[in-house]
Amino acid sequence: MKIDRAIDVYLRHITIERGLSEHTVAAYRRDLIGYRAWLLEREIDDTAAITPAVVAQFVADRASAQPPPAATSLARLQSSVRGLHRFLVREGIETADPSERLTPPKTPQRLPKALSIDQIEALLDAAGPPPGTATDTDVIRLRDRALLEVLYATGARVSEVMQLDVDDAAEGDVLRVRGKGQKERIVPVGSYARAALDAYLARSRPELSRRGRATPRLFLGARGAPLSRQGAWLIIQDAAERANLTAHVSPHTFRHSFATHLLQGGADVRVVQELLGHASVATTQIYTHVTVDALRDVYLTSHPRAR
Repeated sequence: MKIDRAIDVYLRHITIERGLSEHTVAAYRRDLIGYRAWLLEREIDDTAAITPAVVAQFVADRASAQPPPAATSLARLQSSVRGLHRFLVREGIETADPSERLTPPKTPQRLPKALSIDQIEALLDAAGPPPGTATDTDVIRLRDRALLEVLYATGARVSEVMQLDVDDAAEGDVLRVRGKGQKERIVPVGSYARAALDAYLARSRPELSRRGRATPRLFLGARGAPLSRQGAWLIIQDAAERANLTAHVSPHTFRHSFATHLLQGGADVRVVQELLGHASVATTQIYTHVTVDALRDVYLTSHPRAR
């Protein structure tokens, strides 16, 4: 099969049949377009002509590029190429997988950066006033407070929160979240986040909705359109600046803090796995290293014979 056709078929497969997210598909597309260009430079335009030596040379060339790519980028690139060739074999388009001997580079395990509970509370207060106070009349501040409360209360990915519809928040103390592969999970929402959501839905969203075209999306921008991931990022940066936080804060910081604080509070790792929507508990267990580090710090500073 021609390489162009093979890539198109594979991308359609991971989009429609596997239901991977737009961002994941876009990353695979970028990697495979680079792979295609490299192959065409060597006058290889048919997947049957791709050998293990060709794939190995491609990876070696990418690894030796200047500036050198990050290990995570190289690992994803190899994953994209392996995924393509495995798919072609599985579908009977090719009989052999030239990428089967690829060894992914070891990526350093980066521990998540979690904020303290005090820092989270400062962020939330900086985003907007608590519901029910005399100053909770600003529609934008009400939205911002509700958004950050939901991010911290649920540990959901920012892309998942941006995809929430009003109906997903209609079941009282839970949210209906659609994660990777459109897998749906039910996530509890604490009283603080519920109060912020209720205030937003009653006094902010109706006004924002009037400014734009009708949409079922839960969180709206200042002009009434669905709030974007970039918009959420800017809201968080503004709150971090207002709170005078020097630590780097991103949407994922709320997810990391959610998981870390739950585990520090005694939650079972498998419960946290379910709440985060991780397919494997191994992904969740990285947060246990964070809590162990915290315990070690307390021990070293508190035990009389620790040092």
